[in-house]
Amino acid sequence: MTSITATVPEYCPLWRRLMALLYDLLAVVAIVMVVGYVCQRVTGGMLITSNGHAHIAWWYQPLQALVVSAYFVASWMRGGQTLGMRPWRIRVTGADSGPLTFGQALVRLLAAALPLLLLGLAPWMGTRGALWAVAIAWAVWFGMAALDPRRRTVHDVMARTELHTRTSR
Repeated sequence: MTSITATVPEYCPLWRRLMALLYDLLAVVAIVMVVGYVCQRVTGGMLITSNGHAHIAWWYQPLQALVVSAYFVASWMRGGQTLGMRPWRIRVTGADSGPLTFGQALVRLLAAALPLLLLGLAPWMGTRGALWAVAIAWAVWFGMAALDPRRRTVHDVMARTELHTRTSR
């Protein structure tokens, strides 16, 4: 008697998604460090100047955002996985279980990053208050996965995407 093992996709539980996000945080930190190093070398160490207070070149933060965004969009479109998703066997797909389109990946990225706009409240709430606002917004964003039958977050609903895990049965 032979046993056939089939791969069955299941909706990704929230705890697994958060663990993958933690792994991706390490990848993002590495990317930011490499881009920062390259920018420092290219500018001859003048990327950040100090005349009484720190001044960062106007183009540096948009460049960092663009490179980090490219990491996520390229990973999702090429194989449906970031580095953090691979060890947890998580794959992002369209609602039809097909690969993501560029539009879906872009909507997913922008919707996931939307709570970062709350950092603009810092002049009125202080830095700590603005950071708490972002953390609460992300808790709501991801907390929706605990209530949704397909375990989707706000950015998954907006982009019409789903996260699946692969298990053997």
